[in-house]
Order: sequence, then C-alpha cells, then structure tokens
Amino acid sequence: MSNPIKSKSYAFSLRIIKLHKFLQTEKREYVLSKQLLRSGTSIGALVREAEHAQSKADFLNKMNIALKEANETVYWIELLRDSDYITAKQAESIYPDSVELLKILISIVKSTKQQLNR
Repeated sequence: MSNPIKSKSYAFSLRIIKLHKFLQTEKREYVLSKQLLRSGTSIGALVREAEHAQSKADFLNKMNIALKEANETVYWIELLRDSDYITAKQAESIYPDSVELLKILISIVKSTKQQLNR
C-alpha cells in the first residue's frame, strides 16, 4: 500500500530543488530561493519523521509543522511569481502541487485532531 502524502511530498521536494537551482543559476536569486528550498523540502522530511512518531500527539505535531511549511511554501511561490523571478507559466506548473499538499495536510491534521478528541 502506498502512502500518497509521502510520495507526493518527496516528488514535490525534488521539484523544489530543481526550481531552487534554476533561480540561483539563471536568475541569480539567492535569498527567496533559499527560503523556498528550506520550507519546500522540509514538508517531506516532516512527513517522514511523522511515520515513526512516538504517539498520536507527536504525529499530529509533526504534521502540523509540515502544514505550516506547506503554507509558507505557497507564499514563497506566490512571491516569486509576483516579483517576476518565475513566470506565471512556471508558477502554474508547481503551484497546484503545493496547494494539493496543503489540502492533504489540512485533512490529515483535522482527522488526527478528531481521533485524539474521542
């Protein structure tokens, strides 16, 4: 059985790394791209950590942090688009994936909170 959030967050991390490389080599942009790299790749790392959480509360905490990182990543993508470091077409390529991760993480956090409150 595959884990959709695990595979999607890993694939997303790879895309973020490629975008970071592009921004640094082609656009000579170092500050925003580093922020994007940090938040975009930490989503998958936190999902991996959550796999071996010590408790449901620990799992929820890690997924909550992953959710915050996903939200921050959406912000950096929007900022890079609106400041013309990436084109609208480039943003349209990665933006839906970031929003999808955000929605999945929101769902995981909500359902885990409901389980803990039972």
